[in-house]
Amino acid sequence: MAASTDARRVAVQVLQAVLDRGESLSQALPEHTQALDTQNRAFVQMLVYGVCRWYPRLQILLDQLLKKPFKAKDSDVRIGLLLALYQLLDTRVPDYASVDAAVKLVKKKKAWAAGLVNAVLRNFIRQREALLEKLDKDEQARYAHPQWIIDRLRTDWPDQWSALLDANNRQAPMVLRINTRQISVTDYQSRLEAQQIAAHPYPHAPAALVLEQPADVSGLPGYRDGWFSVQDAGAQLAAPLLDPQPGQRVLDACAAPGGKTGHLLELQTDQQLTALDVADSRLTRVADNLARLGLSAELLCADAAEPQNWWDGRPYQRILLDVPCSASGVIRRHPDIKLLRRADDIAQLAQTQQHLLRQAWRMLAPGGHLLYVTCSVFKQENEQQLASFLQQQADAEEVIIDADWGEARPHGRQILPGSESTDGFYYALLSKSP
Repeated sequence: MAASTDARRVAVQVLQAVLDRGESLSQALPEHTQALDTQNRAFVQMLVYGVCRWYPRLQILLDQLLKKPFKAKDSDVRIGLLLALYQLLDTRVPDYASVDAAVKLVKKKKAWAAGLVNAVLRNFIRQREALLEKLDKDEQARYAHPQWIIDRLRTDWPDQWSALLDANNRQAPMVLRINTRQISVTDYQSRLEAQQIAAHPYPHAPAALVLEQPADVSGLPGYRDGWFSVQDAGAQLAAPLLDPQPGQRVLDACAAPGGKTGHLLELQTDQQLTALDVADSRLTRVADNLARLGLSAELLCADAAEPQNWWDGRPYQRILLDVPCSASGVIRRHPDIKLLRRADDIAQLAQTQQHLLRQAWRMLAPGGHLLYVTCSVFKQENEQQLASFLQQQADAEEVIIDADWGEARPHGRQILPGSESTDGFYYALLSKSP
């Protein structure tokens, strides 16, 4: 794919936002790529996702090639080298083109760096096999994950940890959830085929279609008419598990960006659904998604952890509690998680999750159901949370999820990334004693 030096410069800016300022890719990419055409925008996305996905490996490789590390003020040169190494290792861009583009990238603003960049990259090309052989002896470089994630996965999943790391490094498929109130899955699949877009159903999520190749969402049939949403097949399991019934009061306690909110309404329009989120800007996304789907709910900007500030005291018969988590189950879809998450975040997240669970439980009607959801594979956020809660909450009873997907755990059910061709999710369904 041909791309301009400007596109590579934008890729550097996006990665500086992530690596230097701790922004997420989903935040940084739109901010920096608005002025680019479709081809260059796609090129930037490919580059920055690739560097984030392989960053631990790329940085260790770069350290071997440098005599001394860069100063913080020269992070643009360091990132330019990471971009070039990624292209040399994992793309079809010719070696000479990758080197030439990297030199041009730094030459305009930092002429002194041009010779260094050229020398480093040509040195890598000359010693490629020996350097890569040495690289694979380092565990972080071999698996392209921070050591703390490797260690935690090895502890939690001693038989699957290496497969999980490999799954995290593969690109996730693009999955659609068909709005069956607008069009059937088979009819929509036919519409895709008419545009030479191949897709296949997913066995465990009846409304899902998995695209063989990613596509520009706005160019797919019926996007503006609300015929579908983009949502991983694993995430599509939530709404059917909660199973809202006609006339029930339903709370989506941490709703943004609204994928599960929309699915709940697609399954049951005769419900009183409140979609809650602590951030008004995120709630705007929920509103936009529901409007496109032709659905509506009460949207409330408030904190589920502090119901005393907003709850009217009327209990909910159904509560979806999709708690903030490490997102360790969706690394393949959000590789910047490797860079942004820290080992000591997990205990704090677990504390927040337990508090949210207890507050949500107060709002659940006797006989009602609460679905606890994470996109994590860490047991501290999942089955251990439920074990602690059930031990202390006398009126809570687990509803066993009888399914042919995932793995039954001592409490709840876990999907591991790649095992079901989905992201990683944890589900536990609880019932409150009448």
